[in-house]
Amino acid sequence: MNTHTILLYDGECSFCNGTVQWIIARDPHANIRFASQQGELGQALRDKHQLPVELDSLVLIDHGKAYVYSDAAIRLTKYLHRAWPLAQVLYIIPGFIRNAVYRFIAKRRYQWFGKAKACMLPTPEIRARYLD
Repeated sequence: MNTHTILLYDGECSFCNGTVQWIIARDPHANIRFASQQGELGQALRDKHQLPVELDSLVLIDHGKAYVYSDAAIRLTKYLHRAWPLAQVLYIIPGFIRNAVYRFIAKRRYQWFGKAKACMLPTPEIRARYLD
């Protein structure tokens, strides 16, 4: 498997695809790579980390460990530029509260943002960051 920090996202979710584009714009050193959870690599990584099929979360694989829900979202900010690493302070909010907010949004993301009808055509540099 790959040793990069990998973000597994829902490839069918418009909000998730938009989030990936948002991260790319704020990760100038290309620290984070991307794989859809529906792809072969995404499935293999979910299996390797024994993540349940019904898990409704981004998954961040960082230093060999899988992070889900708000932990994944907050942890990935340490790789972004400018002030985004300051978001690590959100860890002071108890996980059950952070995750309740995360799950509330995740449960409604298709209703609010829809499913992706088409994928963007990335530049070769950005395409290299997608692992499947």
